[in-house]
Amino acid sequence: MSDYILEMKGIVKEFPGVRALDGVTFSARKGEILALVGENGAGKSTLMKILSGVYPHGTYQGEITIEGKPQSFSSVRDSENAGVAIIFQELALVRQLSVCENITLGEEISKNGIIDWNASYKKAEEALKLVGLDISPATITGTMGVGHQQLIEIAKALSKKAKILVLDEPTAALSEKEADHLLALMRQLKEKGVTCIYISHRLKEVLGIADRITVLRDGKTVGTQNTSEMTESSLIAKMVGRELKDVFPPRADKDCREAVLSVKNWSVSGGDTGIDVKNVSFEVRKGEIVGMAGLVGSGRTELAMSMFGIWGERTAGTLEVDCKPVERFTPKDLIRSGVSLASEDRKRWGLVLIHDVKTNITLSALNAIATNGVVNRNEEITSAGKYVKDMAIKTPTLEQRAGNLSGGNQQKIVLSKCLMTRPKVLILDEPTRGIDVGAKFEIYTLIHALAAQGVGILVISSELPEILGLCDRVLVMHDGELAGELPIRNATQENVMALATGSN
Repeated sequence: MSDYILEMKGIVKEFPGVRALDGVTFSARKGEILALVGENGAGKSTLMKILSGVYPHGTYQGEITIEGKPQSFSSVRDSENAGVAIIFQELALVRQLSVCENITLGEEISKNGIIDWNASYKKAEEALKLVGLDISPATITGTMGVGHQQLIEIAKALSKKAKILVLDEPTAALSEKEADHLLALMRQLKEKGVTCIYISHRLKEVLGIADRITVLRDGKTVGTQNTSEMTESSLIAKMVGRELKDVFPPRADKDCREAVLSVKNWSVSGGDTGIDVKNVSFEVRKGEIVGMAGLVGSGRTELAMSMFGIWGERTAGTLEVDCKPVERFTPKDLIRSGVSLASEDRKRWGLVLIHDVKTNITLSALNAIATNGVVNRNEEITSAGKYVKDMAIKTPTLEQRAGNLSGGNQQKIVLSKCLMTRPKVLILDEPTRGIDVGAKFEIYTLIHALAAQGVGILVISSELPEILGLCDRVLVMHDGELAGELPIRNATQENVMALATGSN
């Protein structure tokens, strides 16, 4: 009998104009944590969608065996029945339903056609206990944070007796404490014999949690190695096909220019969200990259969205761009004033996923390609094509749906859309969340190039190394207030966290 609980051999998957997987081989042992890494577009998600039955048998070439038995999944249900559970980055929970209803959804326990709530609650309690979550099964799912929702997804998977658990970017939206809890849970599941396939761009986490690492590049298997034999540098080299000596471009000397963005006494009520922004004042100068750090719930994102007119109710404060006060706060007015925002949630706020690449790129700057209110389609193609080339967006055509592209390429489309408005101020909220190290380097290089052209840039990020490696100055939020400001020469992870936790 094979040592592997899962084997995928010679997997080939094609989309119109693209071979996403080209003879991929992938194997996992029982009770191990196997990391699957690669750049965006390498084929990781496509491979896992084949394993989970999203792409059914017959739409790809190759073989899948689980515990030595050949598999030909026609649906997600078939995959689940074989012991596979996948938790995507976008959680598949119904926010309006209770925890119990989500855990038993599709596998309701009933007697004579009527749901047996006592048995359902018992099953939910047992599943929650497996992930160490001490909450009532009656709790409405949407009232809980992302970390708890992530654990509910895992509880749901374990309640189905999953032997193979696939987690796609599970810590991308979690706080450090929540991420540590999740990683500890994975180690516990490993001890119980569950095989965990872990997909992440956070390479330090990968090296800290995985037993082995499989690398994909350009739809092919580069190889699998024991984690103990790899370093972060060697792993990056395998992912991108070249060595990246410095993740962050060298910081150029900046002269003290005038402020391009000035925010004074900014206060916003968040209503029933529990987050208010209170009396925040700061500036961003021309050509400066300002970082904004803070814990989840500190008000960073709420501040940015309120400045752009899409969150909360402003109760006080002013905003000036190039010394000119902004009078109306709608996205259209902010864009006209020279401010552009790349939201942390690119799929909800940054893209129209069912529209094609060219439509998404030009969406915020239609006036630039229109005559008398009518869009010039030739100009639309030319403008979008320029950004696809300049930003190295991997897409077979400009007509490809944005939702069909990888996360890194989607992020480049969002940035292209922002740049087409010719901003004076660019607000980037989690600009590299869920994208690979190669794409990160390209985005960092772009940010530095824009700053060199005089654009003022505000970078909001949960990754402190990103803030410290990229920015000229660091602002720190805590409990809706600006807790402090640090010049980059004085900024360390320790003193930034001291401000972020209110212990300074």
